[in-house]
Amino acid sequence: MAAQDYFEELAKYDTPTICNALEVIDASHRGEGFTRRPLVNPFPDNGSFIGFARTATIRATHGNEVIGEAAKKQRLDYYQYFAEDGPTPSVAVIQDLDGPDAGTGCFWGEVNSNIHKGLGGVGVVTDGGIRDIGDWADGFNALAGCITPSHAHVHLAGFGQAVRVAGMMVRSGDIIHADRHGAVVIPADKIAKVPEAIDFMARKEAVILDLAKAPGFTIDKLREAMAKQDEIH
Repeated sequence: MAAQDYFEELAKYDTPTICNALEVIDASHRGEGFTRRPLVNPFPDNGSFIGFARTATIRATHGNEVIGEAAKKQRLDYYQYFAEDGPTPSVAVIQDLDGPDAGTGCFWGEVNSNIHKGLGGVGVVTDGGIRDIGDWADGFNALAGCITPSHAHVHLAGFGQAVRVAGMMVRSGDIIHADRHGAVVIPADKIAKVPEAIDFMARKEAVILDLAKAPGFTIDKLREAMAKQDEIH
């Protein structure tokens, strides 16, 4: 099966569940591959989204060094990259290079959310700013560093390279799963193992959760449940 054949199933789960599954598959995922700082999600009711990363970097505290027709070509080249450089659905992953001033200007709003949705995108993960929340493309998801009103001097600095957003390193083509909690990279060579790992974790957690939610829960019952957990493989 191709990686995207798992997307519909994995979109049913929240991102913490995906993180748990990756930790079961490979303990090294406890320390890498996910966002580490809070991001704003203005559309939590949209649920989880998953797709192939299209990466870019932006700046907004000063004007673009590329101007005129060259700037227009740069923007069109980026859109072509987003639409055509690999399979869809795609997720824009955009790093704001302005450091402490990240979020000064918004690359994302009514226009870009609709453009990216129309080009096969399902959402964006960025440490930069977004705006136009009421006019955002319907169903297009977002995780952002902040919500701010102006685009300031926002412009593309580059695209297609590795980026770091909220502590998560992402390369073009990586598989991204995200929701209101944050985002995580799912390695393509491990995605087939994720559903089985989710089932394993669900069975282990159910042993404790079923007892904890029932009347008469005690420390002795917790001790018994934890012992039963160890028997699940």
